[in-house]
Amino acid sequence: MSDTEAGAGASVQSVDRALTILEMLAREGEAGVTEIAAELGVHKSTAFRLLATLEAHRLVEQDGDRGRYRLGVGNLRLAGATTARLDLVTEARPVCRQLATDTGETVNITVRSETSALYLDQVAGSSALQSHNWVGQHIPLHATSNGKVLISELTEAELKRAVRELPRLTDRTVTRRAELKSQLDHIREVGYAVAVDELEVGLTAAAAPIRNAHGDIVASMSISGPTFRLTHERLERDVPLLTAAATEVSHRLGWGQRV
Repeated sequence: MSDTEAGAGASVQSVDRALTILEMLAREGEAGVTEIAAELGVHKSTAFRLLATLEAHRLVEQDGDRGRYRLGVGNLRLAGATTARLDLVTEARPVCRQLATDTGETVNITVRSETSALYLDQVAGSSALQSHNWVGQHIPLHATSNGKVLISELTEAELKRAVRELPRLTDRTVTRRAELKSQLDHIREVGYAVAVDELEVGLTAAAAPIRNAHGDIVASMSISGPTFRLTHERLERDVPLLTAAATEVSHRLGWGQRV
């Protein structure tokens, strides 16, 4: 076994042990280092190092008086993010189905995952003979209509962190930051984004923002299909349907209501 393989194996083992600690604390409520070490079958010093790492991420916390550990508030943040995504998919699914029926094209829901667009859900339209399944994939933000919508209202500093590089994927991909900023200005003005042959040659997509109760863009909804079918004329017809559908999901998430 190479040093690289050995290191990878140790890393996986550490992750497994850390997850075992979280599961134990969820089951028992709280536990001391000695109990945790016994559960893992490791020395107390190893258990302490794992707990220190989890504590740094606020996934566990220590009772100052008794020195026992329990689950930390960081788990609430992770659970909240998961719940929000599940709520988004649940609320968006019937709207996506109707939009796929109305346009005949594939409909996707995406969220931003740091420096990429993460595809959460997809509904194939009647025109899609064998639609590519995007669900679970991370796609570059600068090369998709979904990605551009997701970054359209970021601050300058946030944009730099989200889009660190602009790799060329096709001849139509935006690779200059000034051009990207100009496109984002236009997206904010018109309320939607279009990408033609930017991610893949022959693929056209249009996307619109989904907002939460506070008006923040938390996701995007898109229609996509072959460029030969999603012509300028088709987009003129279908984009209003798309923006209306995205607005409907936003309302379902509380946008436009008093918070």
